[in-house]
Amino acid sequence: MLSDIEISRAAKLKPIAEIAQNIGISPDDIVPYGKYKAKVPLTYLDEDKIKKSNLILVTAVTPTKAGVGKTVTSVALSLGLNHIGKKAAVALREPSLGPCFGMKGGAAGGGYSQVLPMEEINLHFTGDFHAITCANNMISALLDNYQYQNRNTDKALARIVWKRVLDVNDRSLRNVITGLGGTGNGIPTETGFDITPASEIMALFCLSEGLHDLRQRIERIVLGYTVDKKPFTVKDLGVEEAITILLKDAIMPNLVQTTEQTTAFVHGGPFANIAHGCNSVLATKMALSCCDYVVTEAGFGSDLGAEKFMDIKCRLTGLKPKATVIVVTSGALKLHGGVSEKEITQPNLEALKDGLPNLQRHIQNMKGFGQSVIVSFNRFGYDSDHEVNYLQEWCEKEGVVFAINGGFAKGGEGAASLAQKVVDAIEKAPSTDINFTYNLGDSIQTKVEKIATKIYRAGKVVFNTAAESKLKQYEKLGWGNLPVCIAKTQYSFSDDPKLINAPEGFTLHIRDLVINAGAGFIVAIAGDIMRMPGLPADPQANRIKLVNGEIEGLS
Repeated sequence: MLSDIEISRAAKLKPIAEIAQNIGISPDDIVPYGKYKAKVPLTYLDEDKIKKSNLILVTAVTPTKAGVGKTVTSVALSLGLNHIGKKAAVALREPSLGPCFGMKGGAAGGGYSQVLPMEEINLHFTGDFHAITCANNMISALLDNYQYQNRNTDKALARIVWKRVLDVNDRSLRNVITGLGGTGNGIPTETGFDITPASEIMALFCLSEGLHDLRQRIERIVLGYTVDKKPFTVKDLGVEEAITILLKDAIMPNLVQTTEQTTAFVHGGPFANIAHGCNSVLATKMALSCCDYVVTEAGFGSDLGAEKFMDIKCRLTGLKPKATVIVVTSGALKLHGGVSEKEITQPNLEALKDGLPNLQRHIQNMKGFGQSVIVSFNRFGYDSDHEVNYLQEWCEKEGVVFAINGGFAKGGEGAASLAQKVVDAIEKAPSTDINFTYNLGDSIQTKVEKIATKIYRAGKVVFNTAAESKLKQYEKLGWGNLPVCIAKTQYSFSDDPKLINAPEGFTLHIRDLVINAGAGFIVAIAGDIMRMPGLPADPQANRIKLVNGEIEGLS
């Protein structure tokens, strides 16, 4: 079989104007970025159509370091839906340069289920990440200037909480000191960098429902605190309009195509382990405005992206998935069954059985939200019929639909069976109204505890001294009614990445709380999760090459 990059290069792309016209968007209205990608103006949002269309969420079991093929499944399902005669689109997040050059290489799907042009999507794309980085760091520059101009006065802030960001994995930037070299270079300040997908600008960008909403969210961003302990916001700095202007083009959803020339919207990219992990609301709604079926994914498993998709994105926007697909591989189940990553491709039915509690937990979580669940199995050449048949029988006993996804090798044709089962589920037993994990009226502590006990199955939650202090502070400042976004490892239901499968009764440690008033939620940081990742010993950048004018190593 051809490699991902060979398949992407062999695909015959249609001009983006034709892709737009196929879904009712005038070629005269799009904003082209070359031949094969464009931005779509927000005037094409149709709230009536949004309510009638069918939204499908794709999540997964707790992943291995290589993932489980959630993006491949999302793209494949959209291809399969088109293959069986449905008007369907996929709505995905944009890849981050950090993981692309660090661990993963690329994040545009794989095999014959990709979004294209793959290299451009994985690299600078339409510049959205750069615009978000610039907006974030412009705030930092303006805030530092405010401090400098008001030094030695009562207007200077007592504490700054805003950080710079960069879309690069760079552990050396986690903690830095700025303003060195004399008074002409600013005020020496201890600060640090987060990665761009962890920026509050990214989070609020993806939750905004228009330019006006974007500006209102930006002005609510908390930058620091005054000497009398009052929050100081972007509005107090007086630059909300200027920052919004930096994002006025980026906020339009990006339109691209799949390997089968079907519709794809790729827009925004917050991580699910340190942010809310969902593509932009505007891209999801634009896809629903133009198509009858829309497939979207939420990062990692039901405990991270899917929980935040439901409790944050759906709660704030009124979106409701008609069905949820949980992606699973035999390798992931065997890993949770106790087999080392080097051995998960070997036949081992007993290890697969031992790993099933992990899948069962994710099924229970999504059913708990009221979702109609379909388990999608990404089959590899090393999977035995015996293992696949056992898993199918197990799913049937659990009362969930089981389907094999062959989209990686055969595109839409290979995913047709999965697509039909999803359509059948939507028509015969669609999801009910969402059962949220917590009520907005609950205290911040109660919200964290409900997520930890209901979704993770923790025995208790322990807040350290700093987090306890912020609990009281945030409640006092009127932020107690906001949703909660827990930042934790993606490799476990707990905050310990080594505690795999389906642990119960453990203690979840909350070491800090961060207010994202602009995005509209509170981030609770669990365990040792980092908001600025580091690079591995052998980063993927070592394999990214330019060979005869062609990019290698992004797949």
